[in-house]
Amino acid sequence: MKMFLHLIQVGVGALIAFGSVGAAYSQTSPSGQPQKSSKLTTKSPDLKTIAATFENEAALTPTKPTTIVRIVQTFGGSMQKVSAERAKKMPSLLAQAKKPQSETKPPIAQPSFEGAKIVEVFANEPQKTPSAVAQTPKPVTPPRSTPLPPSNPPASSPQPPATTTPAPTPTTSKSDPTPAPAYLNSPANPLLFPTRPEEVRLAGTQLISLQQAIELSERNNRDLQVSRLQLESSRAALREAQATLYPKVGLQSSLNRSQSASGDINARIQAQSPRSQLSGVSSSNPPSTSLSGAIQLNYDIFTSGRNSAQRKAAERLVRAAELAVEQTREQLRLDTTTDYYNLQNANEQVRINQAAVVNAQRSLSDTQAQERAGLGTRFDVLRSQVQLANAQQQLTNATATQGINRRQLVSRLSLPESINVSTSDPVQPAGTWGLPIEDTIVLAYKNRAELETQLVQREVSEQQRRAALAALGPTVSATASYNLLKSFEAPVKDVGNGYTLALQAQWNFFDGGAAQARAAQQERNKEIAETRFAQSRNNVRFQVEQAYTNLQANRANIATTTTALGQAAEALRLARLRFQAGVGTQTDVINAETDLTRAEGNRVSAIIGYNLSLAQLQRAVSNIAVR
Repeated sequence: MKMFLHLIQVGVGALIAFGSVGAAYSQTSPSGQPQKSSKLTTKSPDLKTIAATFENEAALTPTKPTTIVRIVQTFGGSMQKVSAERAKKMPSLLAQAKKPQSETKPPIAQPSFEGAKIVEVFANEPQKTPSAVAQTPKPVTPPRSTPLPPSNPPASSPQPPATTTPAPTPTTSKSDPTPAPAYLNSPANPLLFPTRPEEVRLAGTQLISLQQAIELSERNNRDLQVSRLQLESSRAALREAQATLYPKVGLQSSLNRSQSASGDINARIQAQSPRSQLSGVSSSNPPSTSLSGAIQLNYDIFTSGRNSAQRKAAERLVRAAELAVEQTREQLRLDTTTDYYNLQNANEQVRINQAAVVNAQRSLSDTQAQERAGLGTRFDVLRSQVQLANAQQQLTNATATQGINRRQLVSRLSLPESINVSTSDPVQPAGTWGLPIEDTIVLAYKNRAELETQLVQREVSEQQRRAALAALGPTVSATASYNLLKSFEAPVKDVGNGYTLALQAQWNFFDGGAAQARAAQQERNKEIAETRFAQSRNNVRFQVEQAYTNLQANRANIATTTTALGQAAEALRLARLRFQAGVGTQTDVINAETDLTRAEGNRVSAIIGYNLSLAQLQRAVSNIAVR
């Protein structure tokens, strides 16, 4: 009889304790963290009630509102009943499992990393970092005729792009029109050379938007500055070529004092002659001093087209330099945008891996509680510890990548030595592209500076060919000069003057074939420019098609991965409930955590890939005003 009463007490205690533990671990706070009950249930429910409680937990649990599509999944059947053997162990062991972890093993240290707040990723949409939220207002997305997929689109039918908007409508320029701070300008002295550690020590991190990053790159980037200086050099070369339109005027002056050697000899001979000795007249050769000056004018009347060809070639070289500046600016915009999105991706990877560490710590805590209660094994604990170690390693690698991407953006923007930057824009689709592929290709053909550059280079080669052949033609030039002479010896004291007028003609009939060879070189350069034009045209079309295809694919992926993220979050929650109820395994929880991390990473990759494809499409078309 005593044995029968003891078995009844054990069964009732097991049901009470099991119902308390299930309710404790099934309750979640609005932040996604588990809340434990402070008291055990006083009423003993039956097993059907317990099973119904776990199956309907998704509808009963208060959760924080989220924009992620949540697909509630059931276990695919009714809850399995707890075996009698496991029920007998619960009354005496679950109390130990509910004790704080510090009583049996030191607690696992929570990681502290710069970046986003650690949140439960299965309960919230990806968020901005706290620093970004604190310093920048939440951007307001401007209305669009055809918006990108909303936060909860259907997974099967992504919307096609609209055909009414000829240019993208990025949200960053609308959200943060504030210009970049002046202290982010690069130093005025390009020869600055730090020599002390404090001069290169990072003093802080500045949050910037994409629009501010592009503005800073156009102000500070060294490559763009070099292109602009080369343009100024080409303009100076044009002014040099245009100087042949005007005559050359020169002034020459000289002061001479001389004594003739032959005059000195003659004077000595005369002094020794008998006549000079009888007459008593001495002969001398005094030095003479004179001042002369001349002004001369030269002008090329006819050069067989050489000067005009050189002027036209210089004009086209200026145009080529202008196109080079445009190419550098467009490529700089793409490179800056790419670096910015890569940094955004790195920030998101840090946040995702931080959440993965939190999930792994929670799983390890649940597994250790199961082991202390006698419901789990050491093998499950070891697997959870390995899962946590892997998550921490991935977080360390993501943090390192974040730091590298930050410095890459700083280098691109040529910021001061002590400044570090981070992104303030949220990770969201940057805009839409409203033209079909055919119109986009034609627009790229019209706008790309690379195509016009080859046409300009062809014209330059043609003008240089003409200038080379002009060496075999006649040239006619005129010269005029006026000169003055002043002698300081007596008895001549007046100023003499004179002038010269000349008309010169020259014709080189034969130069050994040098002019023809130079003309042949320019002819080949002309053909090279034509060939490169065809090659550039093919490259432009391929770049447009590649970016357009990736844009459409990533647009569809945003909808798919958003749905998959909600499903993975729900799958992880249910896997934990199954494990805590004793009907699931630790492998299910680990797999669900891995799927959740992968799903959120895929969603971030889809958004970043969409934005990168949009930026590449803008670069492929070029001359797109970012509004």
